[in-house]
Amino acid sequence: MIQSMTGYGKAVVAFRDKKINVEVKSLNSKSLDLSVRICPLYREKEMEIRQTISTTLERGKVDFSLWIEKEAGSEATPINKALMKNYYAQICDIVATTGIPEPQDIFTTLVRMPDVMTKTEVEVLSDEEWANANEAINAALAQLVDFRRQEGAALQTMLTEKIDNIEALLAAIEPYEKARVEKIRQRIIDGLASIPEVDYDKNRLEQELIYYIEKLDISEEKQRLANHLKYFRETMAEEGRGVGKKLGFIAQEMGREINTTGSKSNHAEMQNIVVKMKDELEQIKEQVLNAL
Repeated sequence: MIQSMTGYGKAVVAFRDKKINVEVKSLNSKSLDLSVRICPLYREKEMEIRQTISTTLERGKVDFSLWIEKEAGSEATPINKALMKNYYAQICDIVATTGIPEPQDIFTTLVRMPDVMTKTEVEVLSDEEWANANEAINAALAQLVDFRRQEGAALQTMLTEKIDNIEALLAAIEPYEKARVEKIRQRIIDGLASIPEVDYDKNRLEQELIYYIEKLDISEEKQRLANHLKYFRETMAEEGRGVGKKLGFIAQEMGREINTTGSKSNHAEMQNIVVKMKDELEQIKEQVLNAL
């Protein structure tokens, strides 16, 4: 079944005092165009994340974001008590030896001293946290793939309708095609009859008419177009990669047969039908660009 390249997925996993958020969006693109935004703690896993995304999504313009939300109060910067005591001891020594009065608000003075309120510990990504983050990534990607399937089902319904329309238009050509041959034949004979004192070989005329009518015959084009329409339906039902690209190639071949039919038609009603077929095909080509 067809999958669309348009999709959206989001997942949130709680881990201790954190919420690990993953959001992924995709639009249509000829290949995988991946943009990744990851919070610093998970940067070491970027290549692994990219590999997971490319394997799962295959194609599309993909925007991936991974960020952390911490509970209120968990981000508070710890006070370096040992350093604060050291500064206080130095201030007391200076007061005792120099006679300079001690600051009125000694606590405010101490917390403003260098590095007293500086957060120095480096957060390290644990295996347990990464397992939770990976769970969020896979859940968001699974949600996006499910979204793509739903969009793909709607896309397939629309494409099937357009293929049905082209088949109906193709069948509508046949009555005009039969009438056209006799009309062309009669027009040539009437033209010759209108020229006075012209003698012509009726056998040779018949041969030339057959040759001319054969050049205008569209039986092969109709058969090839019918085969392309059938192949298009079969391809839509396929599972696997590259279905969208294959449908695009089939649509191009359908266009060739429709164009040749139009150039050979030499009949107003048939040409009108061909124009309608081209309109349906253009809509197919436009929508196929969004198929995975």
